[in-house]
Amino acid sequence: MTRPSTVANEALPQSGFRTLLYKELLRFWKVSAQTVTAPVLTAMLYLLIFSHVLQDRVQVYPGVQYTAFLIPGLIMMSVLQNAFANTSSSLIQSKITGNLVFVLLPPISYFEFFSAYVIASVVRGLCVGLGVFAVTLLFGMPPLREPVWIVVFAVMGSAFLGSMGLLAGIQADKFDHIAAFQNFFILPATFLSGVFYSIHSLPPFWQTVSHFNPFFYMIDGFRRGFFGQSDVSPWLSLLIVATCLGAIAGLILWMLKTGYKLRH
Repeated sequence: MTRPSTVANEALPQSGFRTLLYKELLRFWKVSAQTVTAPVLTAMLYLLIFSHVLQDRVQVYPGVQYTAFLIPGLIMMSVLQNAFANTSSSLIQSKITGNLVFVLLPPISYFEFFSAYVIASVVRGLCVGLGVFAVTLLFGMPPLREPVWIVVFAVMGSAFLGSMGLLAGIQADKFDHIAAFQNFFILPATFLSGVFYSIHSLPPFWQTVSHFNPFFYMIDGFRRGFFGQSDVSPWLSLLIVATCLGAIAGLILWMLKTGYKLRH
């Protein structure tokens, strides 16, 4: 017969996980005008400007207008950037204000710590993505040829960027470090991933360089779900994204387990 105290102790980590997840969800939702509405507005401005300038000048896939081609890229770009922003801003804010200790002291395992932050980043990324998708309906309903790929790459991409945000938050000591990570890595990798173009329109050298960018595979696989066409096989994209996600998750779990730059 299990003693009541043992049952209570076993229930604590689950309760702590749910509480931390609720805190992270509530943190971005209470300022949704900033965390959800503002990115949707930014994506709409990109769409208005680029579709107006390039609509009749660029054709990427046969039978696909440039505006339609651009929509999935903007949705995925918004998902990725906001998933990163959610975990990185939350963790660095907790470190600077000193309230991170209240998250580290409760009996929450490092895996639950990681999961709560990443799940919250996925939720924020998907909320922003759905908002951008809803706005793009004003420009016409894009095709949804293989919707399973849309869901798979949206979830895995936002989980990967949420993990990247945790990595940046652990490494950073102030907001400037987060801004540098975002400006010198996240933004260039996102903009050079095929959001606004197909890599087949690039010179051979830059096509080769693009294949070393994991963001390219996230966006290309996500776009596959809309048009049934992509620059590379979606299975290859899935393998590369899953490998990158597993690698960074393993690194962060090691950091959390050892307390790297958090407990010391």
